[in-house]
Amino acid sequence: MSIYLSMVAFTLVGAISPGPVNVIAASSGARAGYKKTTPYVFGASVSYTLVVVISGVSLEQVAFVVPQITWLLKILGAIFLLFVAYKIAMSKGFALAQNGEDVSLPGFWEGALVQVLNPKAWLVAMSGVSLFTLGRNPAMMYLINFSITSFVMCFAGVSVWGALGSYIRQFLATPKRQIGFNYTMGTLLSVTVLYMLAG
Repeated sequence: MSIYLSMVAFTLVGAISPGPVNVIAASSGARAGYKKTTPYVFGASVSYTLVVVISGVSLEQVAFVVPQITWLLKILGAIFLLFVAYKIAMSKGFALAQNGEDVSLPGFWEGALVQVLNPKAWLVAMSGVSLFTLGRNPAMMYLINFSITSFVMCFAGVSVWGALGSYIRQFLATPKRQIGFNYTMGTLLSVTVLYMLAG
């Protein structure tokens, strides 16, 4: 039981801590509500679970390859996230989203891409697999449990940010505040990207 509680704590902390995935979820939640953010949350959760499974099935190969291509993941991820940051910063007020005029919300595939192109997701997944599956018998059972836990906690963690954004939305009643929020979130995401590149 203690190992499963440790799995929950490890995966929840990794999922709920600030980062590109969560910043985008909060922005989407503020713009269109949590319900419309769910596809993005689901995409990010599925993608991260696949990262965990791939890391667990072929840890040695992944552990060798990921450090070799980390710079490529950083560059591709940075380009994609900076594009998303620009779209967020330039988007119009939430009233347009309500009326269906602004439909450029991140969806399932954007959530999946953000996770796959995030080196931290791979490194955290490998750390978790090393902690909770290697040397345990049967290893496959532990990997399955860790993968399921990763999905549930990732969905919960990113959902918190989407719901937080949805809650903030009611305080952003004027177009001026909405546009200011969009600029703030776009800038915050850009800063997160620069921090990722510097790391």
